[in-house]
Amino acid sequence: MKKFMSEFKEFIARGNVMDMAVGVIIGGAFTAIVTSLTDNIINPLITAITGGGADMTGSLVVPGTSIDFGAFISAVINFLIVALIVFCLVKSVNKMEEASEKLLHKEQEDKEAEEAAAPTCPYCLEEVKPGATKCPHCGSDLTDVAK
Repeated sequence: MKKFMSEFKEFIARGNVMDMAVGVIIGGAFTAIVTSLTDNIINPLITAITGGGADMTGSLVVPGTSIDFGAFISAVINFLIVALIVFCLVKSVNKMEEASEKLLHKEQEDKEAEEAAAPTCPYCLEEVKPGATKCPHCGSDLTDVAK
């Protein structure tokens, strides 16, 4: 239980909770916009295309129930629009993370190359110029040191 609580504290500290909360709020607002689009624009178009009047909403009446094809088509369109937007958002975030990772990796490679380009004296650990035979700091002979 202690490990679980420490992992939970770490999860909260990383900021994922805030990211998730913002995502839920934005998702809810965006879903309302898409629902309005399908209810107020796409459904009337479906009704006009299928030839339904003001009193006919494209539903099939079965004794004891009503099957509303327009609402189902509207829900499918609503889902597809939200899924497309979420896909585009996830793809762009992944691309941004990849670019950030490449940048960090490049900076690390540059730092490693810089460290490798500047050899150090094995005796005093000071930086010496490549090809030097004597250390300018301690005067040690560097010719016998493997390079």
